[in-house]
Amino acid sequence: MKHSRTPRIPLPATSNAPIISLPAIGQGTWYMGEGQAPRRDEVRALQQGLELGMTVIDTAEMYGDGGAEEVVGEALAGRRDRAFLVSKVYPWNAGRQSAIEACERSLARLKTDHLDLYLLHWPGSIPLEETLEAFERLREQGKIRRFGVSNFDVDELDALHALPGSDDCAMNQVLYHLGSRGIETALRPWASRHDLPLMAYCPLAQAGQLRHDLFGHPVVRELADGLGITPAQLLLAWVIRPFEGRRDVIAIPKAVQPSHVEENAAALTIELDDETVARLDDAFPAPRGKVPLDIV
Repeated sequence: MKHSRTPRIPLPATSNAPIISLPAIGQGTWYMGEGQAPRRDEVRALQQGLELGMTVIDTAEMYGDGGAEEVVGEALAGRRDRAFLVSKVYPWNAGRQSAIEACERSLARLKTDHLDLYLLHWPGSIPLEETLEAFERLREQGKIRRFGVSNFDVDELDALHALPGSDDCAMNQVLYHLGSRGIETALRPWASRHDLPLMAYCPLAQAGQLRHDLFGHPVVRELADGLGITPAQLLLAWVIRPFEGRRDVIAIPKAVQPSHVEENAAALTIELDDETVARLDDAFPAPRGKVPLDIV
């Protein structure tokens, strides 16, 4: 292991937005705004993460029926210009007019006039042409800067890529962690070929059909102890590691406890050596062939 400069992931320029780079670890908000932790603690955690350089904040209208967006809005009061703000629209709200209305509701809860990135939460029955049209209208109105998708596998990405305006798709958010490596067989290579960055949700193996008790796995514990880091930091450093020579993944762990926020931010400076990555590959090999996209 070595400590490096904070790794950043480039988002390619679109027809309306310049190239930008984002820190490889941001902040997730799934289950915030649901009373599982005091609201003041959730707000403070997001503000702490922002101070520590985790400026990407991901949320969705689905999380807590908008409650997570309200927490984020409170956390960003007076700090909005320091965050790269991401939210997601339900598939059934992704129509030509319904997506406009859903975005406006999200903006009201977030207390902001724009999103930096707006994602279709997962593929649905509304034609993608309608969703793209709505996203373009939102962008023309200044309510979103970029758009993207979430939980799209290769077939869905191919269908999207065939549509006019799809070249401006800026992100695909998918489940990805050491115990769930299915995207490496087909989806991640597709994304690499099309210069499409990925955002990894559940990077600490909180969910997914292929999850394991990674924190308690003997290889994970041995390697983390040997490197003087925590299992969580090892898992985050693995998710954002260079893959086939390039970095293209942003991890978005959720944290509320101050120590966990600090731990996640510190993982930005950890770069795993080849031997460590090889040990993890042996313990948790990627699938040999295409598997269904892991989704929660």
